Amino acid sequence: MRKLLCILIFSFFYACATGQSIADSLTTDVTLFKDVYSIADKCEVLVDSIGTVTLDNILQQQWKNLSWYKIKNYIPSAWIDKTVYIKFTLQNSSSTQDTIYFYPGNSFRSISLYKILPAGSFLKLADESKEDGFQPIYFSAYDKKSFITELHFTKRKFNAFALEIIKKKYLPRYQKILYTSNYNDLVIGYLLSGLLLMMIFFNGANFNLSRKKEFLYNCLYVICMFILIYFNTYTGKRSGIFSSFFMGYLAFAMLVAGTIFYIAFTRKFLNTATNYPGLHKIFYYEERLLLMLLTAFSYIYFFTNNFWLQNILENSTKIICLAIGILYIIIGIKQKNRLINYLAMGNAILIFFSIISFLLIVLPGRKTGGIFTNALIYFELGIVCELIFFLLGLTYKNRVELIDTIKEQEAMKLAAEKQIFESKLAVLNAQQEERNRISADMHDDLGAGVTAIRLFSELAKSRLGKETVPEIEKISSSANELLNNMNAIIWTMNSSNDSFGNMAAYIRSYAIEYFENTGIRCTVKISADLPEFVVNGEIRRHIFLVVKEALNNVLKHAKATEVSLVFKKETDRISLYIQDNGVGIDFDNIRSFGNGLKNMKQRMIKSGLEFSIENKNGTLVTLYSTVASQFFINSSRQ
Repeated sequence: MRKLLCILIFSFFYACATGQSIADSLTTDVTLFKDVYSIADKCEVLVDSIGTVTLDNILQQQWKNLSWYKIKNYIPSAWIDKTVYIKFTLQNSSSTQDTIYFYPGNSFRSISLYKILPAGSFLKLADESKEDGFQPIYFSAYDKKSFITELHFTKRKFNAFALEIIKKKYLPRYQKILYTSNYNDLVIGYLLSGLLLMMIFFNGANFNLSRKKEFLYNCLYVICMFILIYFNTYTGKRSGIFSSFFMGYLAFAMLVAGTIFYIAFTRKFLNTATNYPGLHKIFYYEERLLLMLLTAFSYIYFFTNNFWLQNILENSTKIICLAIGILYIIIGIKQKNRLINYLAMGNAILIFFSIISFLLIVLPGRKTGGIFTNALIYFELGIVCELIFFLLGLTYKNRVELIDTIKEQEAMKLAAEKQIFESKLAVLNAQQEERNRISADMHDDLGAGVTAIRLFSELAKSRLGKETVPEIEKISSSANELLNNMNAIIWTMNSSNDSFGNMAAYIRSYAIEYFENTGIRCTVKISADLPEFVVNGEIRRHIFLVVKEALNNVLKHAKATEVSLVFKKETDRISLYIQDNGVGIDFDNIRSFGNGLKNMKQRMIKSGLEFSIENKNGTLVTLYSTVASQFFINSSRQ
């Protein structure tokens, strides 16, 4: 009996000692570490798989040490939509107060910390982890506390524990090290974000200038990708409500919304409604399908706790987005269209980098820690390369449309100028026809009348015999002069005479007839190599009147016996020389015919020709054009 009693007493004290040893082994003394300490091996875990755990029965549940689950990298997928509880004990063995920060990791959308009171009740601590995921715990001297943490994981595929406690003074340095541990990835992420920001400004400016919807939709697509890449970089190692919300919902929402805007951009970019009606319908229904999937995903995320369904919906949507990209590539191969090729190349690059990203995630034994093994960097790089090709496509299309617009404007301008020219030509033709009609009427009516006057005056003179009547002589002379002037006017008005050869021939005929029976020998030379070109009536009239005035001066003032007119083609001009062998011109005494010289100069200025008078064995009058085509140019301007 005594032996049995001894055995029972020994067993009791052994059990108490063992229980005390186990309890002490799960307790962490916060004074025994310097900066940061992992309590993962001193935590017990409870997973509420069926949602029956409450604060009233939580201590009676079957807790297991975290090491029992043999978690390597990420928690089991079944835990993501479950409530997970972590129990641990901390003590402060020093004589001073202390503060430490509990950090379970960056994979939680909510952290609730409860202190276990001696009576088995609980005291919920104020939640100070919403912003950054670090929950402070305050200790008095020689204080010992046990805690239960209620954790809700971020609704994403890959979540992990950290379960560390950090000294208050070390917290800023710990956060800095944590947030910049992937420094190279941060640099690349922010660099890509900067490129996207420039694309946003570029597309926004182009839309503001052109009001083309393709620039608007592409700008919205770039904005979604900018939010995705920038905040993915910013929240990569951070904790808190926003980080969890971004990783669990907003990143996927931006991806789907961006794809919707991308399809809308494609429809406007390729003008599928007109150019590709069948493809337009496919894109239209794809937009609606993605919008419905995003709505369903949002409902599941916010109003249910079914991560399995959420994950299936997310993966299905990503597969659809991948199929859309492959569709673009197929269309680009079939269609020999440069705009479609830009889209196809962009999608091909995105899919290529996405495949690399996927392989880096799923392949076992891959190395981590470098930018070349970061799956996310490859995906982000694919997005930026895709957008660069889209931007090149937009720039190309804009340039082509600008060229087409300029061509259209030039064509319209030419058409307007042609219409104006034709209108002016019609007016000129009408004027010329009217001139021809007037000249014909003058020739038929006035010419006949003046000729009759001249004939009758000559008949009257012949009947009078040797007796002269001054009035009849004056009538005959005036009629003869009037007939010559009228013939000159008719000659200038008739468009059939608008040629240099005709003008030279008329001047030749007039000069010879003018000096007939005057005792002055007149010769006219016309070079055979003179070009033939148009000289309009106005210029012909000015030249003829200048020649007429020059011949009149020879007859009245030069006292010459010979006069010559020479039409000559020279190196850089066409000239008309009027040379007499008279006394020459007295430049000191030109009052007797000064107005005539002034009129000659004015007429040459109006015609755009050069004019000179000089003494050279008589008087030499020179009319010349410094450019051989001057007559033609002036003719065109009339």
